[in-house]
Amino acid sequence: MDPVRIGVIGVGQIAKHHLEAYSHIEGAQVVAAADINGEELARVAERFGIERTYNSFRDLLAQEDIQAVDVCLHNNLHAPVTIAALEAGKHVYCEKPMAGAYVDAVRMLETARKCDRKLSIQLNTLFSKETKAAKRLIDEGKLGRLYHARSTGFRRRGRPFVDGYGTASFVKKEVAAGGALYDMGVYHIARMLYLLGMPAVERISGKVYQETGMDQGRRESSGYNVEELGVGFVKFAGGVTLDLIESWAIHLGGFEGSSVVGSLGGVRLEPFSFHSTVCDMEMNASFELDSADWRWHQLYPEVGAYDSPQHHWVAALQGRVPLLPTADLALATMLISEGIYQSDRLGREVTADEVLTLSVSTALTV
Repeated sequence: MDPVRIGVIGVGQIAKHHLEAYSHIEGAQVVAAADINGEELARVAERFGIERTYNSFRDLLAQEDIQAVDVCLHNNLHAPVTIAALEAGKHVYCEKPMAGAYVDAVRMLETARKCDRKLSIQLNTLFSKETKAAKRLIDEGKLGRLYHARSTGFRRRGRPFVDGYGTASFVKKEVAAGGALYDMGVYHIARMLYLLGMPAVERISGKVYQETGMDQGRRESSGYNVEELGVGFVKFAGGVTLDLIESWAIHLGGFEGSSVVGSLGGVRLEPFSFHSTVCDMEMNASFELDSADWRWHQLYPEVGAYDSPQHHWVAALQGRVPLLPTADLALATMLISEGIYQSDRLGREVTADEVLTLSVSTALTV
């Protein structure tokens, strides 16, 4: 297969993770990078052997030999840069969350379809061994009719910057648009939507909190104004439901792992377990996921195309596998997350249609 020529926009913390991943993927060829920070751009280009660098992302988009771009910017820059790249004829892989606001994410997906370009959003939980195993059980009917899922994400005190890592940009609405739900919740919510088969969202209720103490100096210097805890309840078409809790900071020792249940059985993702009734006896079962994953790699072609989001992106661009609907999943996740924000602000349940009507763009000018 011909290599895929990729340009990376933004060379900060997230970009370095993406570039490290690409360096281990046959067929991925990062040929250009853009960032307004010239010194860091030069350091990253030297470290990863990137041929061309640009201080303007638009100069990178003008390069005709670049097939795809990887957008590694802060949340409120995702939509304008992605849309510009799609309109320039590039396929786009974008860091999560999809955007800072649901209305911006809608525009991204509409533009991808109008321009007939591929759009993928970084959702690494879809490629874990646990998700693959759960999907196999569901697809083979072992859970029966699915009717409820639980999405959980836990950090004891893991807020960016104020708890000691990362930059203040992660905790300001003006840049990040949201907190725990946008930073980590997107991974967990999207995975449950994927396992449920992406049912249509009908109604959302929720609440967000910022209650746990933090270093006062960091609070003041960061302008911290996003949530550290988000909780919600979602009603889907067909009577399916989802409850969720996502924590950056909470005074507890942990949450139980995400789960999905059906009429015949249930699965918990972390630690992975299967639950059912056999011969009128409750059964709790574990699986050897590492050996199963090894065997699948030996027996089935293109299993490696699902080893990571970047492996999958490159394989899809080469035409080896169909692209998983990460953009659709990320868009539905944006709908749920913004629905929780709106429900908290209004003090009531909101409909999916209301979320779109009430959504206000947070996209920055580029």
